[in-house]
Amino acid sequence: MDAFNVVLVEDHTLMRKGLIKTVQAFESYNVQFEAANGKEMIEKLDPAHLPDLVLMDINMPEMDGYSTTSWLKRTFPNIRTLALSAYDTENAIVRMFKAGARGFIMKYCDPADLKKAMDSLIQKGYYYSDIVTGRLIHAVNRYEDDDTATGGNPLSVLNDRELEFLRLACTEMTYKEIAGKMYLSPRTIDGYRDSLFDKLQLKTRVGLVTFAIRNGLVTV
Repeated sequence: MDAFNVVLVEDHTLMRKGLIKTVQAFESYNVQFEAANGKEMIEKLDPAHLPDLVLMDINMPEMDGYSTTSWLKRTFPNIRTLALSAYDTENAIVRMFKAGARGFIMKYCDPADLKKAMDSLIQKGYYYSDIVTGRLIHAVNRYEDDDTATGGNPLSVLNDRELEFLRLACTEMTYKEIAGKMYLSPRTIDGYRDSLFDKLQLKTRVGLVTFAIRNGLVTV
């Protein structure tokens, strides 16, 4: 059986070299190439010989894991991305899955767990560890709104333009880019954001994303 090609994107040299040795030791996997950041990975990608799987660090210079994963999803959606992180924060997990990651794992995990995650992405197309599932559920429940404040339907308090803004807020777009997309001024967009914060009793963009996920406006 042919080996599955893997690309490693990690800015720390020692970590990257260690991952290369680990992955090369796995049966059925071959490291196609390595990169120190997203920009370098894009430059090295050969459309005629695309990898099956990308192990993607999140925090990197020049082009981080969020923007690189989003680019892969748009350009080569069949490439499976497994996010690697030293921190299992709700923000990082939600953002990486929204960007297009198919799985999320701690970079200091046991090699057997890494192989399990890689096998799952190849065989099933996704990997949800107990940690990730728990963090996502907690993130969603954390921003659960009181039914009495929303009339039983949380989305009913939002108008069409606010719903459009909320969907765009769940992407990688900046608020300025959202303003351009909606043909509105940045000040008006700030007004939509503040209005949603007030109506939904939220304080952060992560809160808006998890609210949208919980209520089926967007999917992870």
